[in-house]
Amino acid sequence: MGRVQDKVAIVTGAASGVGKADALLLAKEGAKVVITDVNEEAGRAVAAEIGDAALFVKHDIASEDDWKQVIGITEETFGGLDILVNNAAILIYGNIEDTDLATWQKIQRINSDGYFLGCHHGLAAMKKRGGGSIVNMSSMAGIGGVGSFCAYSASKGAVAAMTRSIAAHCRMNLYKIRCNSIHPDGIQTPMVSGLMGAMPKGKQTAVRMMDQKQLMARFAKPTDIANLVLFLASDESSFINGAEMRIDNGYLMWAD
Repeated sequence: MGRVQDKVAIVTGAASGVGKADALLLAKEGAKVVITDVNEEAGRAVAAEIGDAALFVKHDIASEDDWKQVIGITEETFGGLDILVNNAAILIYGNIEDTDLATWQKIQRINSDGYFLGCHHGLAAMKKRGGGSIVNMSSMAGIGGVGSFCAYSASKGAVAAMTRSIAAHCRMNLYKIRCNSIHPDGIQTPMVSGLMGAMPKGKQTAVRMMDQKQLMARFAKPTDIANLVLFLASDESSFINGAEMRIDNGYLMWAD
C-alpha cells in the first residue's frame, strides 16, 4: 500500500475499462485521481466509488481548451500534477482499402492529437512539481502489423514514437520526468467487446480466427494493465524512461 502516496494523477478515459482499473488502483495506492472521460455519468460513478481522493471532469482529449481546463482544475484542487495516464482512445475497423479519409482523421485526432496535447500540457504542469511520470497507452498494433486496423495502428505507432521523443527531451534537459508507453494485445473491455457487432458482415470471421491464438491463453484483463501503469507511475520505475512495455503474454513470439 502507498506506492503512489500523495501523488496526483490524471487518467483519461477512466469511466470504464482499463482507465477505470487504473484510477481505482492508483487511488488504492494513495494517489489523488482526476478522472476524465466523455461519459459523464459513468465517470462520476467511478469518482464517487473512490471518494474524496477523486474528482471527475468531462473531457474531449482532442480539445486543447479541455486539456487546459483539466490541468487547471487538477492544480487548483490537488495542488499540481505528478502522473499522467493517457488512456482514452477509439478503435474502428478498417484496412487500407476500407478506411476513408474522414475515419483516418477522426482516429488520428483522438488517438494521436489527444495524446500530444496531454503530453504537452501535462509536462508543463509536472515541471512545476519538479518531476513526474507520463504513461501513454499504445498497442501491439503500434509495433506489429495489424491489417484490419490501419488508422488505429498508425495512431498507436505515432504514440510510441512520440513517447521516445519526449523521454529523450526530458533526459537531455535533466527534467525528472519520465515518459513510457504500454503495448497491450487484446483486452477485455467494452471497446473491444463491442467491436465485433460494429464490424461489416463478412469481416467478423477473419478477426475471430485471428484472435484464436490469444484466446487459447486469455485476453488481458484491465487489472493486468493497471498493475503495469501503477509500476510506471511509481518511484519504483525511476530509471525506466522511453521504454515500450509489451503486455501481450508473448503473442509476438513464435512457438514450436
